[in-house]
Amino acid sequence: MENSNGKITITYREALKQGIRQALQNDERVFLMGEDVGRYGGAFAVSRGLLQEFGEERIMDVPLSEAGFVGAGIGAAIAGMRPIVELMTVNFGLLAMDQIVNNAATFQHMTGGQLNVPIVIRMSCGVSRQSAAQHSHSWEPFYAHVPGLIVLSVGTHEDARGMLLTALQSLDPIIIFEYTSMLNIEKEIAADLGIIDITKAKVVREGKDISIITYGTGVYKSLEAAAELAAVGIEAEVINLRVLRPLDEKTFLASVAKTHRTLIVEDAWRSGSISSEISARIMEKGFYDLDAPVQRLCGVEVPIPYPAHLEDAAVPQKNDIVNAVKKMIRHD
Repeated sequence: MENSNGKITITYREALKQGIRQALQNDERVFLMGEDVGRYGGAFAVSRGLLQEFGEERIMDVPLSEAGFVGAGIGAAIAGMRPIVELMTVNFGLLAMDQIVNNAATFQHMTGGQLNVPIVIRMSCGVSRQSAAQHSHSWEPFYAHVPGLIVLSVGTHEDARGMLLTALQSLDPIIIFEYTSMLNIEKEIAADLGIIDITKAKVVREGKDISIITYGTGVYKSLEAAAELAAVGIEAEVINLRVLRPLDEKTFLASVAKTHRTLIVEDAWRSGSISSEISARIMEKGFYDLDAPVQRLCGVEVPIPYPAHLEDAAVPQKNDIVNAVKKMIRHD
């Protein structure tokens, strides 16, 4: 329900659903396809009720063959449709990597610009209530490595509500990572929120002492850490990357030039990560703005464990961010 400030309180799950619903309402070429998206209502209940509202031609349950239905989505996109393809978890996305990397990402190049592939592929990503190693990883860096793809990360409720609408306007294949652990989190967003910019990172908190660069589940954790740090006189600037390919380096380099210290936070493994790339670009283009070495907080390089306490220990938490920043600022 809308409050007097023109805002609504909404879960991350409902924000995702509202974005899909509006996309279906706005354009008859848009349809949703994936495992259990129809009668079951989605593995994480994101599409619950959409089959009854839009019918089987636009909410399509598919066989359990990721390569098969992603390939069908690519064909539909080439033929002029606007498919939203849901892969149940990022781990299952490996079964469709050939279609995504060798087909969706290359067709425009290989046809001399004659064919576009305007497909949006949604993947649930990251740790989630003891789902264990085959359902819990953060493999955004795999896809961000591939030319021809646009890779987005849904780090806030505003992103969840508006990012898909913008993505469907693109002629390029887009991968959208959504985060299972955030589904039940409630936040306020503008009731009239429309499409959002998917070409730029967003400074979600201004600060002067250190830049915390993050995405996905790291955004709210970093904002909570920044609030705690402010209580002891440390003003951290928090940047939500939003787009992981192509990176908006202008925004984070400007922040580094202002604060002179940088901490990069992500759930993905440290080796070959998004933070690796950002750190390299800061060293290449912002080295003389730094007063201290760039630091990174990343996932521990192990398969995600099943026990809840080990799952929490495997990825950065708010207290880890607070402690890392204090150490960087105080040089202790």
